Amino acid sequence: MSVSQEDRRPRLVGLNHIALEVGDIEEALNFYGRIFDIRLRGRVEGAAFIDMGDQFIALMQGPVRAASSHRHFGLVVDDRAAVRTLAEAAGAEMVDGPFLDFLDPWGNRVEVVGYGDIQFTKADHVLRGMQLALRKTDAAISELAAKGMAPAV
Repeated sequence: MSVSQEDRRPRLVGLNHIALEVGDIEEALNFYGRIFDIRLRGRVEGAAFIDMGDQFIALMQGPVRAASSHRHFGLVVDDRAAVRTLAEAAGAEMVDGPFLDFLDPWGNRVEVVGYGDIQFTKADHVLRGMQLALRKTDAAISELAAKGMAPAV
């Protein structure tokens, strides 16, 4: 299908950041810091920004909305196996199901996936800057290859 220049719409390329409403910034930093190795990108009154290489999470102090069973965001980690233990120790409410999901104290649902298992990729130079050496599973490479996006071997 040919698309004229006037009809061309911008393509989604990725996420710059996720904003989470939390009841208290310090409590949120403490909670997430018990689970993940977090580094602050910056802070302003009523907000803190957790660095994720070329992306970030914005913790915004504000009204906390009721949790919804499908509203969530997915985090990619280098060590998924450790997250369940750390999340439980931090007081997270674990969500039953096929994935590793938990609720933070403000009702934000977090789904945790391992970097090697999914299509999401970071450019080699970004991984180097994050001091990470991560590899994909064969299944993830096959999914990427089907889209013409397989990493160089």
